[in-house]
Amino acid sequence: MSNVVNRFGNSRRRFLQLSAGAGLAASGLVGGMSRAFAADSVNLHTWSAGVDTVKRLLVPFQKESGLNVNYNNLPFAQYREAMVTKFVGQAPIDVLWVSDGWLPEWADAGWLAPLDGYPQLLKYNGEVQDFCTQSMRYKGRQYGLTYYTDYMAFLYDADKLAKAGIAAPPATWDELVAQSLKIKNAGLSQYPLMLSMARESWLIEFMSSLVFSNGGRFVDDSGKAVMDDPKHGAVTSLQWVADAVNKHHIVSPACVELGELNGFKAVASGNHAFALLPRYRIQALNDPRQSRVAGHIKQALMPAGPNGSHATVAWMRMHAMSAAAGANKTRAAEATRLIEAFGGRFDGQYAFQKAMFLDTGTAFGVKPLFNDPEVRTAYEKYGDFSMFQKQQDLARKKDVITRWFGEWDETNGTAWQAAILGQSSVADALKTSAQKWTALSKA
Repeated sequence: MSNVVNRFGNSRRRFLQLSAGAGLAASGLVGGMSRAFAADSVNLHTWSAGVDTVKRLLVPFQKESGLNVNYNNLPFAQYREAMVTKFVGQAPIDVLWVSDGWLPEWADAGWLAPLDGYPQLLKYNGEVQDFCTQSMRYKGRQYGLTYYTDYMAFLYDADKLAKAGIAAPPATWDELVAQSLKIKNAGLSQYPLMLSMARESWLIEFMSSLVFSNGGRFVDDSGKAVMDDPKHGAVTSLQWVADAVNKHHIVSPACVELGELNGFKAVASGNHAFALLPRYRIQALNDPRQSRVAGHIKQALMPAGPNGSHATVAWMRMHAMSAAAGANKTRAAEATRLIEAFGGRFDGQYAFQKAMFLDTGTAFGVKPLFNDPEVRTAYEKYGDFSMFQKQQDLARKKDVITRWFGEWDETNGTAWQAAILGQSSVADALKTSAQKWTALSKA
């Protein structure tokens, strides 16, 4: 690890119940929280990722800044509701980690401070992937600095392809069907493609990668539902999956019950030749301690649809400032220093993102790290670094992140599953999904 890094060293309904129960008003919340701040600490709240890394890197930050950081973390599964409770209870919060999926709710509730007035933070936008910057913006304002991002990747087992006489991975979804049938007919895999279509938080990422690579989207720039329009990719994508299950038999009908974790385990067991999985899974898949196919798993660009490209979907996490901190000039200045050190450059380098990558494999959204020899060397122990970068450059933010996303996603997931299982037509499924989106957007 470099000297710089060493030295730097639940549902929307529940959300609304908690908010309403506390009688939230943004102005009152800010005032109460300002009074609740600890007198001499910057209060940092994160989920329990890279805890040792965060602790290690806080030491030199505190020494250089002269600030004391009160560091708190919780498991990710508990974090969202716990933070909502803390906001409602006016607990002391200055800097916090925020998922892109929560931004509309938390910003509308008045819990986050926009960073537009802090040029020392916004100057980093020029070195950040565009989808990250767009994911940190809501209603024209920016609310964070990214520390982590990743995307849905297309992975394949090079050994199975070689045994089937396939020279290169598929470039299109149609080629994927042809190669899967060849592998299936050769007896190398009963269901060559692993798709995880279970009703869980990962489902929208799987669906979005299919839709985006088919040149589509769920909604247009104005937020109007277009998912049921055959010209906008979702119809093509869902029909492809339904055919893969029911016509070609290259995807198991049990995909609707298969979560991401079990899908990863199935690939690691050698059951499939192709898979859509979060990109970071390639590290474990090529680890002989965790995978029977270690050394054989490669990444290719996401297959393209007839009117599409190799686009995929990405997600990101950010450092943000609480509205209470933003309302207090002294606290805002201290919070800004911490956000810049961990979300921007420290001593001239993106040291926190680099440390997280080297320590935990957590990917980054800052482009300069793709030119870092140490980062490249670490990644190439298990993956193709150039492919990692090439696909990330084609990644897009989810287009359905809204205050009502959670409620719509329940209907959308059910609709997709019904079409996959042949219980409804693709057209009817996406019509149901579009109607739900429209109703929620007007509520």
